[in-house]
Amino acid sequence: MKKILFLIHDLGQGGAEKVLVNLVNNMDYSRYDITVMTLFDYGENRQFLDSKVKYKTWCKKMFRGNSHIMKLLKPESLHKWIIKEHYDVEIAYLEGPCARIISGCSNPSIKLVSWIHIEQHTAKKAATSFRNIREARRCYGKFDKIICVSKTVQEYFKNSLQVKATYDVIYNTNESEKIIRLSKETISKKEFLLKEHEIRIIGMGKLLTSKGFDRILKITKQLVSENYVIHTYILGDGAEKKTLEKYISDNHLENYVTLLGYQLNPYKYIAKCHLFVCASYAEGFSTATTEALILGVPVCTVEVSGMREMLGENNEYGLIVPNNDEALYKGIKDMIDVPGKLEYYRQQAIIRGKTFKTKNTVNKVEKMLDSL
Repeated sequence: MKKILFLIHDLGQGGAEKVLVNLVNNMDYSRYDITVMTLFDYGENRQFLDSKVKYKTWCKKMFRGNSHIMKLLKPESLHKWIIKEHYDVEIAYLEGPCARIISGCSNPSIKLVSWIHIEQHTAKKAATSFRNIREARRCYGKFDKIICVSKTVQEYFKNSLQVKATYDVIYNTNESEKIIRLSKETISKKEFLLKEHEIRIIGMGKLLTSKGFDRILKITKQLVSENYVIHTYILGDGAEKKTLEKYISDNHLENYVTLLGYQLNPYKYIAKCHLFVCASYAEGFSTATTEALILGVPVCTVEVSGMREMLGENNEYGLIVPNNDEALYKGIKDMIDVPGKLEYYRQQAIIRGKTFKTKNTVNKVEKMLDSL
């Protein structure tokens, strides 16, 4: 039985945290002894770990300046300090500090894997958590395999750091059957008001500037001023919550926008909407978008990493527009205005959603581990 360690910063609301839990919960426990280790004991997703998955943490609480302090130590020293047990495979499931720590493993018999989730457009960005670009190249060069969540993410990473390594693309794991089952739960009227002839638009993710939820609010305001009968829902919590609330209040959008906050079951809300919108400035392989497809909800997204792999080069399964406010506004408006377009993309979403079955991605991960 192979002992596998997955190291991640925490198990908070992010997409990487969520898909890691999905992955380890569905692996073959008769073949793998799995440990998920966090640097900091934080996050809503911890509660969803299967009881057969071992969990451990380095620090009970996150402390200020932790990334700076870790840079003071060499990767080899960090590894000895943080990773106490022996594992057959050590996986840095996030870029940055996790990769730096795992790269410090000095035992040549232990296989090392780095998982890249986000676009790394420049060497400077890819080396953010390292002392310098040279150290980043040296650390990533120690991994036996570098896994990227989309072809675009892989292309950016290879071009930015130019690390000679064995690469592979493995899409994120979604618990498709569970998503569909949870989507059928009822919603109280206080949480979600369904009105006849109203187009319901939804976005989901951590409320960060990079996710572009402010764009969705601006577009909602514009459509409301043009007398469109719409309501926008946003699922998630985060640093931008107060900014978004202020915009809603200042622009008198209380009757047209609802911030639903972080929900343990977001799927029952997504399934009741007519259009899922991704307005992010950058993504790796959007977990929220794949979940919308699994639920058969039409997608309109700006051009970010992974979307063409997900939705097709020619918008076969969803509408991809240039990554700017005006293009997104026109795309959403087009989806609403053109007769039959939402229904067409609803059917296409159902078709495409079937390709993201849990078994497919888990099998690919297990084959990768066996090949090391």
